[in-house]
Amino acid sequence: MTEKIIVDACDDTCNGTAVDIAQIREKLIHETAATDLADLFKALGDPTRVRIIHTLLQTELCVHDLCEVLEMGQSAISHQLRSLRNMRIVKRRKVGKTVFYSLDDEHVEQIFVQTLQHLKHD
Repeated sequence: MTEKIIVDACDDTCNGTAVDIAQIREKLIHETAATDLADLFKALGDPTRVRIIHTLLQTELCVHDLCEVLEMGQSAISHQLRSLRNMRIVKRRKVGKTVFYSLDDEHVEQIFVQTLQHLKHD
């Protein structure tokens, strides 16, 4: 017994619309900016980094305090902080031998908070 495969296909061929393709291309995000933006969202792709960012939304903390809050080891936290620093999501401030971490700027906070709000949106 042979089964027939039914393929849904559009009867009409799409010939596009009256939109100005050249104008849209001119405004298209540059490849470098697209890569940078994707990298920013990759940072949010790791639950540990998300938890670090969420913690730093509340206050500036040293590595030890982050380890206590997140109940994780120092090497794991330090590794993630290094990644977040390289992505310019967090910054550090040294006081004596203690290094304090905070979010790099308010844009990071806004992106994070808006993304959380989006997830809670019904």
